[in-house]
Amino acid sequence: MPSYDITRPRFRLSDEHVIVLTELATGQPAPEGFGTAREELHRCGLLSGDDTLSVLLVPVMKTLINSVVIVSLEASGRQGTLNHGLIIGQDHVVMHQSWPGEREAEYTLVEPKMMVWAIANLVGLRHSATGTVEGPALVATTMETLEEGIGSLASVPASASGEQEREHIRSALASTGSLEEAELVRFAEMIGELRSSWRLTAAWRGRSGNETGVTARGFGIWDCGPLGYWHRELPAEPVAQGQVGPDSPVRLVRTDAKRIWGMITDVLPAEGEIRRAGL
Repeated sequence: MPSYDITRPRFRLSDEHVIVLTELATGQPAPEGFGTAREELHRCGLLSGDDTLSVLLVPVMKTLINSVVIVSLEASGRQGTLNHGLIIGQDHVVMHQSWPGEREAEYTLVEPKMMVWAIANLVGLRHSATGTVEGPALVATTMETLEEGIGSLASVPASASGEQEREHIRSALASTGSLEEAELVRFAEMIGELRSSWRLTAAWRGRSGNETGVTARGFGIWDCGPLGYWHRELPAEPVAQGQVGPDSPVRLVRTDAKRIWGMITDVLPAEGEIRRAGL
């Protein structure tokens, strides 16, 4: 059920609600097959009368419809994959956050000067030190090995101890024969401690010489809890559909929150890179 908080303002909306609102905001009728979503929007007060949008929605819908930059965050963990992001418009910035197991995401207006802070919050960036981590600071392997290790988590018994889980992961990683012992042990520890793996991408309509088109930048990070942050240098983001296969190289390098903060800043376009048109 959609809802809103007038004090911030913020809105809880599903994809279906956003589709209905977008059509109505652009002067189109509510799409067929979305009657339930439309009725829910009326019941909560975001639509009134003859499908008139609440004035509270105007900044959000104006930004969604006339976006300048789209920042996408795909975060995967043991609860599945969540999609968050920022939509940057001419006058406003809208942040959206998903929640495990919920249809609705939260849409909130963000002060433009606070965009980097907002993105850091979306990824749960922690500046507190994790302490000195001994052992390899780089793991180089293949996508096949990575998928074997991550996939092995699904078959770990619920009653298994931490060490039993690590041994299970190590056996799966060793099955491909692509890692030396030190890297194998470290990679098994990383997978066991993995809180989330996320990739951040910013896309906008830019210009190169006389040509215009969509420009994108991105990077991927593993948050391994007490083992710290690891930058996935390979495959390098943004990764296109079908670009990665079992033999594709994987390279993870230990990094820190300060460096990630800089990477978030660098992924956003500078003023001169943007062609002022919606994506």
